[in-house]
Amino acid sequence: MAKTGNAISPARSADYAAWYQEAVRAADLAENAPVRGCMVIKPWGYALWENIQAILDGMLKQTGHRNAYFPLLIPLSYLEKEAEHVDGFAKECAVVTHHRLVKDAGGGLVPDKDAILPEPYIIRPTSETIIGAVFASWVQTHRDLPLLINQWANVLRWEMRTRLFLRTIEFLWQEGHTVHETSDDALAETLKILKLYTDFVQNYLAIPVVSGVKSPSERFAGAVETYSIEAMMGDRKALQAGTSQFLGQNFARASGIQFRNRTGAAEFGWTTSWGVSTRLIGAIVMTHGDDNGIVLPPRITPMHVVILPVMRGDDADAVVFEYADSVAAQLRDATFDGRSILVEIDKREAGGGHKQWDWIKKGVPIRIEVGPRDIEHDAVTLFRRDEETRRSKKVARPELASLVVATLDEIQKGCFDRALAHRDTNTRHISKKSDFVEFFELPKSGNREIYGGFALSPWCGSPACEEWAKTTLKVTIRCIPEETSADRREPCVVCGQPGAAVPLFARSY
Repeated sequence: MAKTGNAISPARSADYAAWYQEAVRAADLAENAPVRGCMVIKPWGYALWENIQAILDGMLKQTGHRNAYFPLLIPLSYLEKEAEHVDGFAKECAVVTHHRLVKDAGGGLVPDKDAILPEPYIIRPTSETIIGAVFASWVQTHRDLPLLINQWANVLRWEMRTRLFLRTIEFLWQEGHTVHETSDDALAETLKILKLYTDFVQNYLAIPVVSGVKSPSERFAGAVETYSIEAMMGDRKALQAGTSQFLGQNFARASGIQFRNRTGAAEFGWTTSWGVSTRLIGAIVMTHGDDNGIVLPPRITPMHVVILPVMRGDDADAVVFEYADSVAAQLRDATFDGRSILVEIDKREAGGGHKQWDWIKKGVPIRIEVGPRDIEHDAVTLFRRDEETRRSKKVARPELASLVVATLDEIQKGCFDRALAHRDTNTRHISKKSDFVEFFELPKSGNREIYGGFALSPWCGSPACEEWAKTTLKVTIRCIPEETSADRREPCVVCGQPGAAVPLFARSY
């Protein structure tokens, strides 16, 4: 896509990390909160999250899941019931120990030493333990199964290095929790959700993903197996876009989730958990954004079309506004992706160029200008966000609605196709250790933020070889795609021993 401007500084190719922060700021998505490591999600960013929530919530309900809500505070003893789980999250937990503040000698507020809680509470980093305790009272017999519950909530994990949307101390997400009668049923649920996430991220966010199982060291704490979808960002790093966990009976045993099976015997349930979060907004920015800001796929955008009246500050403005209103009404009568086209008219008293760049940086798919000359010809001037910013097309009013719908389809497809081409171009099948090292080594010159990519390389299954890649090259196994199983006879790319799998290696967020 040719560029005639550069609204975001620095450019992606100059400093990708700084570009990302500026793109988020310029699009008015979010800002850093007064609380370290937390964020304020602004209306435009929250509208994106609302769309993600609405679409995904509908998909989950179509598969039989229902929403509930569980406490933010989790008794410490609940976490301690599952050893692996507490070990996995211990360093990220925030702990509530007091229930009252008092003034000290200097007039400041301090925890009251006489108001210590009988048991500390953990601010939820995830909810398996407390939901398991509730499920233990809900599940009595096999007739209560499957139990399919989803929660939309916030969680808190005490991260040391934070970045808006990608990794913050507090973030929003959905977390699904289910109980099943058999191991096969629970595993089928785990894989069903993995496919649902894949369909959602690819078809709505226009982000291609690789799905597969995690290595043991990368599993969710306490899970038997963790499956994930991995996406390549603009700097060729991987972003984990969603996870689905087969928990076996580990959490059921810890929480006492038992049921009477079909023979009347007591049996522990088989559970799953899964989730996606507001990091998907960061994925949209990094996958589709350019040096002029973010680019929003039409199926997820809060606004399909913005209309910009050409204002002169005289009596003619009233005529232009009336014309803009009629264009908006015409477009709202049309539908895209099953909903009315979303249109906003920007009537702010600001320079046309300023307003144009505001919406370019926000990523709205289509901009339409209307002015006296357009009115004379019963037409509009149309701009596409995914094209060079000043390229325009005159469109007659009778053709406008159908053209806008077709253009939105083209932009959605174009977003996915460009992201897929970027991923495929930067994915390598690498079998030699020297090539593997060269692929991931820092370049001697140029942008140190953009190098490497995805490497599909044979692995013997040894934790030592996995750790070598992690410590030497800062590369992790993102997942082991099922479709790579045919290549398992190749020697391990690290040690040369017989391979057991062909994982996807990458640097990641």
